[in-house]
Amino acid sequence: MAGFWGKRKRETAELAAHDATLAQRAKIALVAADERVRVTADELVFAEAELGRDATTDLATALVAVKEHLGEAFRLNQLNHDEIPDTAEELRTRNARIVQLCEWAEDLLDERMSALSATIERARRAPEIIAGVRADAARLRARVPQARETIERLAARYAPEAMARVESNPGEADQLLGFAEHSAGVAERRREAGQREQANLALEAATESVRRAGTLLDAVETFEVEALRAEATLAAIVEDSRGDLTVALSEPQTPVVTAAMSELRAALAALPPAGVNTDPFSQLGRLREANAGLDAAIAAARERAARPIPPIEHVHHAIDDADRQLAVARDVIAGHRGWIGADARTRLAESERVRMDLDRFLGTPAATVATIGEDHREQAMGMARRVAYLAGEALQLAQRDINASRPQGPDQWGGQGWGGGRRGGSNDLMGGILGGLVIGSVLDGIFD
Repeated sequence: MAGFWGKRKRETAELAAHDATLAQRAKIALVAADERVRVTADELVFAEAELGRDATTDLATALVAVKEHLGEAFRLNQLNHDEIPDTAEELRTRNARIVQLCEWAEDLLDERMSALSATIERARRAPEIIAGVRADAARLRARVPQARETIERLAARYAPEAMARVESNPGEADQLLGFAEHSAGVAERRREAGQREQANLALEAATESVRRAGTLLDAVETFEVEALRAEATLAAIVEDSRGDLTVALSEPQTPVVTAAMSELRAALAALPPAGVNTDPFSQLGRLREANAGLDAAIAAARERAARPIPPIEHVHHAIDDADRQLAVARDVIAGHRGWIGADARTRLAESERVRMDLDRFLGTPAATVATIGEDHREQAMGMARRVAYLAGEALQLAQRDINASRPQGPDQWGGQGWGGGRRGGSNDLMGGILGGLVIGSVLDGIFD
């Protein structure tokens, strides 16, 4: 008994300590949330002045919701300290609710403020950003003449189709820089007029225009490097392609390999002679595609040579055997509808589905197909054998269900009560059916 009361005393002390800690957390959380609301309200005033009301709608809505819910938290805190005595459970519930409301309020304000922090920071640094935009625009404008000279030099070496990627870049960059300088001026004037929202939009447009102009000018220099690299790669691929054509002559000459060799020869013949302006990018792409096609064709031909192709007669026999077994299984199950369970019906449905897939695979009814391409024979035979296997399983499951459903007493169907005849007529019938299927499969196996 002393141990019991000692345990109760410890539990009471632990609960009291927990309640004291929770009360302290609620007090700290309430003070912190109230301070956070005050700071956020100041930030909202600045954000509305810098960005406009439309950009700060989410933050303003969140602040209203937070103030409303914190009002509930303050009311709960007041109830904890009024003259009416409260139970420990009531105090515990209120303090937990206060902590929950304060944490929710701070999380919501953090989320809304983080969404605006980058925009607010940019608005605060607007004069610095405007100066940076003008400096970047002046620096990039000095690169425009050099980019035009690069385009003229490259045009004497490469075809117009290749130059179409970058030939208009200097002119477009010049226009973007002019727009950026104009937008920077608009942003400055709108800020001075107090139209901060419009000023920010203009500043964003100026910043983006400078970025795009720099990208266009960088692309001119990158093009020259990439074109030289493409020419070097093209020479290596030409040599590799000629070697592949030599190797392909000793490979199995299937129609696919022959067509791939012709395509690669045509790609090599289409290469322009020395001294002619070229498009190394398109030539490299065509050669790579033709080379990859020949590699794939040779790999397929080697795989086919390593795996014998089934004769067309074997495929036809497999399809006939599948149709015969499927028809028998279908007839038996249809003739004993009340006795057949779900397993047999499921196997039959799977067999019929694979049979329909076989027709779709061949593009014509498999029972009447005259010719099957060499590439399709192996898969067609596999699908036909799958049909036969599933149909055989369906028939075996159907026999099991029929045997289980037939009365087993001596005076029932076919038993001694009917003149002493043999029992098991259904077994004889199913045995004959299965025996016929086995004999048919054996005869068909002679042709495999």
